Amino acid sequence: MKAIGYTHPRSIDQADSLIDFEAERPSPAGRDLLVEVKAVSVNPVDTKVRMNVAPEPGEYKVLGWDAVGTVLAVGDEVRLFQPGDAVFYAGSITRPGANSEYHLVDERIVGRKPSTLSDAEAAALPLTAITAWEMLFDRLDIRKPVAGAANAVLIVGGAGGVGSIAIQLVRALTDLTVIATASRPETQAWVRTLGAHHVVDHSRPLAAQVAALGIGAPAFVFSTTETERHIKEIFELVAPQGRFGLIDDPVGLDIKGFKNKAVSIHWEFMFTRSMFETADMEEQGKLLNEVAGLIDRGVIRTTVTEVISPINAATLRKAHAVIESGKARGKIVLEGF
Repeated sequence: MKAIGYTHPRSIDQADSLIDFEAERPSPAGRDLLVEVKAVSVNPVDTKVRMNVAPEPGEYKVLGWDAVGTVLAVGDEVRLFQPGDAVFYAGSITRPGANSEYHLVDERIVGRKPSTLSDAEAAALPLTAITAWEMLFDRLDIRKPVAGAANAVLIVGGAGGVGSIAIQLVRALTDLTVIATASRPETQAWVRTLGAHHVVDHSRPLAAQVAALGIGAPAFVFSTTETERHIKEIFELVAPQGRFGLIDDPVGLDIKGFKNKAVSIHWEFMFTRSMFETADMEEQGKLLNEVAGLIDRGVIRTTVTEVISPINAATLRKAHAVIESGKARGKIVLEGF
C-alpha cells in the first residue's frame, strides 16, 4: 500500500522530511478496524512529532492523526462497526498514523462519519473536536458556573483548528459568552462567522481588551497556543476561582500567578485515553458520534478551509509548512491517494 513517512527528523524544507514509500497492508485483530483511508488532515502534533521523534533504525515513522474512510475488515472482538461503515477518527499517537492507504484503529475511539459531509469536510474534525470537547466539558467543566464570574469563556487562538470547533461547541451546547482571540482581519472575520460574541487581538495585551468589553472577568480561559506569551495577562483577566486550560507545550510555565485567585489548571491531551487504554476510552467514540449528530442537524459545521489532493509526500510537506507558519485558519485537509 502507499504510505508517507520519514526515517529521520527533518525540517520541512528538506525533501526527505516526508517520503513516499510502499508498506505492507495490515490485518485487523481484536478490537481493530481496517480502514481504507479517503481523507486526512494535518494538525500541529504532526509537525511536532516529525521534528522530534525518530523511528526505529531502518523503519519509517508514519504520521496522521485525523482520518475519514470506509471499514474494510474488522477484528474478532469488534462489536460497534462492520465492513462498509463510513467512519472518522483521530487514532492513537502510540500507533502508526493514517497517512497511508489502509490503517488500523481501535473501534473504541472511532465515530460514524457525519452523513451530510464529504470525506474532506469530515476529516477536518476528529482530533480538534475531541480536544475541544474534552477540555470544555471534561476538564474545565464549563457547564458548572463559577460564583461571581462572568458567564464567559476566553478562547486564545480562536481561529486555529481547535479554537474553531471550540467556539461552535460552546455556542451550541451552553449559554456562555464566547470571547475569541484573533489578530488578522481574515481570522477575526472567521471567528465571528463561527459564533464568537467578542473578538480581541492577541498581538496586544489581552487583559485590558477583555476588561473593556464590560462583561466582567471570565470564568474560563482555554489557551490553545502561545500560552507562555499570554500567561501574565491571563493571571490578570481570569475570575477568582476560575478555571484555566491549555493544550500547547510551553518551554517553561510559571503558574504561581494563579495562586491568589485559586484558579484551577487543566492540561488536555486527547491521546491520553488511547495511550493508556483508560476505562472510559470508548467515550471518544461516543463524543465523535455526538459531534456527527450536531453536524447532521446543522448545529455546527466543518472547519476545513483548504483541500489538497492527492495525499502524498509533496502535498503533506506543503500542509506541514502552513501549520508551522502559525498562520493557519481552520483546517487543511488532504484527499485521495
